[in-house]
Amino acid sequence: MKVLILCTGNSCRSQMAHGFLQSFDDRIAVSSAGTEASGRLNEKAVQVMKEVGIDISHHTSDSVDKYLGEAWDYVITVCGGANEACPAFMGQVKHRLHIGFDDPSHAEGTPEFIMSEFYRVRDEIKAGFHKFYTEQIKPAL
Repeated sequence: MKVLILCTGNSCRSQMAHGFLQSFDDRIAVSSAGTEASGRLNEKAVQVMKEVGIDISHHTSDSVDKYLGEAWDYVITVCGGANEACPAFMGQVKHRLHIGFDDPSHAEGTPEFIMSEFYRVRDEIKAGFHKFYTEQIKPAL
């Protein structure tokens, strides 16, 4: 089972989703990418994932172009707000899904509020991807 998770920068939401989905079942080959990959991970995303026991610090922020030649069982976009364009994937895909989340890296305000947004989005990603895993992936494995 191969799953590709897409967003714009591949530094935050797609990386957290990648970490969670991989943690649910190591039989799944999970990758993540972005249409405008930043080349680095968001430090706050790494921190909030580490706090729940998932180390994504070794992940890389990759361009979607790296994966176009591969076949995928699922390609999932995680972009959120209405003003944010979701990337399109033109490669070979069996199932395309969208599970959208706000981008906590765009949060403004006090340091406490910004961190609360990272926690909120992290927990929403965990819940959304666990539901996807139990309803669609697990029965197919």
